[in-house]
Amino acid sequence: MAKTALVTGAAAGIGRACALRLAQDGIAIGVLDLNIEDCERTVAEIKAAGGQAVALKADITQRGEVVAAVTKLREAFGPVTIVVNNAGMTGFVPFKEITDQQWDRMMEVNLKGTFIVTQVVLPDMEAAKWGRIINLSSSSAQTGAINMAAYSSSKGAIVTLTRSLAQELGPLGITVNNIPPGSVMNTIMSEANKQRFQIPEEVLLQTIPVRRMGEPEDIANACAWLASEASSYVTGQTIGVNGGRVVS
Repeated sequence: MAKTALVTGAAAGIGRACALRLAQDGIAIGVLDLNIEDCERTVAEIKAAGGQAVALKADITQRGEVVAAVTKLREAFGPVTIVVNNAGMTGFVPFKEITDQQWDRMMEVNLKGTFIVTQVVLPDMEAAKWGRIINLSSSSAQTGAINMAAYSSSKGAIVTLTRSLAQELGPLGITVNNIPPGSVMNTIMSEANKQRFQIPEEVLLQTIPVRRMGEPEDIANACAWLASEASSYVTGQTIGVNGGRVVS
């Protein structure tokens, strides 16, 4: 039976790569982002390769918009039993300078947005007695990061949310895992980091055992495995895709 997936933040970077990769496995894709024009470009790529996809515009912090987008996806392709919670935001502020508004916004997008999207699609998974929830956290959730207390905290909460949902939803046939990317190039966040820190690539590579930067496709490959039947005995796990930068 054909499956349908919702991928958030899928207009570019890791989200786009995950959408393209899942479509290769015959999964119909809801390409969701605030940037509908880039969503349409991702959809066009999927369709050009013979896949099925629909562009969806929604702010993941607004439940009404998420409900409307998921309804459109269901109408196009049926129940949504796979969700990739990739949409998020970053920020670099010394801890003592973080305002209440900055802290709240980071939690609203990265944590509450994931909560809303997952809750909206959950009934389809419950009805199917099968589901895959794949959350994108961050290697900074594992290590912490200077001037990123709000961001790291929000992503650390995603790790804990993943563990909690895995225990609660496992008996229903739903697995929940998270991928914390590390040093992935060609994403909106990585380009912002490059401009901010201007660290020579040869210096950065010395911190990565495999001696190369990650690509969005590296994350997408792990995502595809977690979305498949092959990972049915894996839940509540942190699947580090970071070239060995974080070793546990």
